Amino acid sequence: MSLLAKLSLGIATLALVGPVLIKSAGHSWAGVPWYEASRAPTGLAPDPEVERRAVVQVYAAPTYGWRGIVAVHTWVVTKPADGDAYTRWDVVGWGGGRVVRHNYAAADAMWYGQTPRLLLDRRGEAAGALIPKIEAAVKSYPFPERYRSYPGPNSNTFTAHVARSVPELGLDLPPTAIGKDYRALSDAIGRAPSGGGVQLSLFGLAGLILAPEEGVEINLLGLSVGLDFVNPALRLPAFGRVGVDQ
Repeated sequence: MSLLAKLSLGIATLALVGPVLIKSAGHSWAGVPWYEASRAPTGLAPDPEVERRAVVQVYAAPTYGWRGIVAVHTWVVTKPADGDAYTRWDVVGWGGGRVVRHNYAAADAMWYGQTPRLLLDRRGEAAGALIPKIEAAVKSYPFPERYRSYPGPNSNTFTAHVARSVPELGLDLPPTAIGKDYRALSDAIGRAPSGGGVQLSLFGLAGLILAPEEGVEINLLGLSVGLDFVNPALRLPAFGRVGVDQ
């Protein structure tokens, strides 16, 4: 192996493994069993009695336990104009049966003790026009009764499917949304999770994304590293997107 090849391999390994090791050192472990961890609302979703416009939001929260070092759980929330309540859609693997869950918890609830953050917040007429498309995407999800936490299909595979199906969302899922890159072998090449550009992926274990939202992103064994050129940022395992806010 040439010196250049060894150097390139070393840099790639450091970019993939280094952030995980750093994040592991500072990770706060859960203080209670998962079934006692909080799923209380956080106030990130506006009060429907106050916000009468249509709302579309996408959330991400670190997963419970050691998986929270490298992975987040994502879900989609909608409310039509003048609606009095939110509809939440996410995939949850335990409990048996259909894994696509309707109103599993409050729209902006903590995810088993972990505080979520907003990945996307659309309001008004434009958001209202997206809701029927999101509902259609939920119905067309190809793995409604199948779940595998790694490499997928999982909750992030579901959210990526919604984003691909509704590219007007312009949703950029972070590198920590492990499972977003899962694709069946018969669908190994197609649109990136954001709905734009192109993605090549072998079951979410190895692949490449070239897209306006994600920039350039390489995936190896579920860990992703890349560079966003439009909103300059690094895309790193464990830390997610680091750079200019979108």
